[in-house]
Amino acid sequence: MATQRNLITDVPGLRVGNAADDALLSGVTVVVCDAPATAAIDVRGGGPGTRESDALGLAGAVEEIHAAVLAGGSAFGLSAATGVQSWLRERGIGFAVGSARVPIVPQAILFDLLNGGDKDWKGAPPYEALAYRACEDAQADFELGSAGAGMGATTATLRGGLGSASDTLDGDLIVGALVAANPVGSVTIGDGPHFWAAPFEKTGEFGGLGMPAPWPPDALAPRLKGRQPGQSTTLAIVATNARLTKPQAHRLAVMAQTGLSRAIYPVHTPLDGDLVIALATGAIALGDSLNELTRLGTAAANTLARAIARGIHAADAAPAHWTGPPAWQTRFGGKHP
Repeated sequence: MATQRNLITDVPGLRVGNAADDALLSGVTVVVCDAPATAAIDVRGGGPGTRESDALGLAGAVEEIHAAVLAGGSAFGLSAATGVQSWLRERGIGFAVGSARVPIVPQAILFDLLNGGDKDWKGAPPYEALAYRACEDAQADFELGSAGAGMGATTATLRGGLGSASDTLDGDLIVGALVAANPVGSVTIGDGPHFWAAPFEKTGEFGGLGMPAPWPPDALAPRLKGRQPGQSTTLAIVATNARLTKPQAHRLAVMAQTGLSRAIYPVHTPLDGDLVIALATGAIALGDSLNELTRLGTAAANTLARAIARGIHAADAAPAHWTGPPAWQTRFGGKHP
């Protein structure tokens, strides 16, 4: 079974919807599960913003979820999950409690309040309505770069973005990643166009530049965006069609975090809220579970690194009211060696 789209939706049973507001310079991305998926979370950054994360922890009683949300808006964006719950409830989807159905929708948010967008909304924050719209538009094919939760994202040196990638392992196992990249650190080496994730690139998916030669003398000097906690984060979802227990899904999320380390420098700082949510749809049973889970986690880390670079590479040229750094295409498109 070959992956067709190089997106997280190559995992059967998942759809992704994006909704964003150009004036707001912010948005929401929703992963909708066609059937409940086993899920777990791993948080590494020092400033996370989440909803239902405790339920996904190993001490939580929740085993399965119905959707997952990534959103801009900082704490205001946490209302996005309510919009997704409303959409699911209208369709009778949720955890059964007697005759009631309660959709389980974990969410993570990123900070994009200072990027030049018009955040002077009146009344309720716009994220609930954006999330509902994203559910309506959820499908197998979706936009990368300046879309959904990646609309207002930034890195230390470039415009951030929404990225995705996938890979197929032996035995028809598939792993996919979705990420809203908004880190304190940089995804490119030094001041050049080459991505830290270059060793893991497939088929020129983010420019095919490889590693720089010669190596920039100041490549390892950290490039940082801002100095205040809570202003940056990289939010990721990794998914597989494997049948995993909740502890196994947690291990998948832990291993996938390595992908952030391969694509962002520095990462997991006190100024970030980095986290990974892992989803398992359960279509394929693992044989040798320890070895298979190790292979899955390795592929998830590689795939997540690729997704981060793809999101930055795909970001659109910034609009006039943007106050963040330039997009990769604006700064380097057509100029790199």
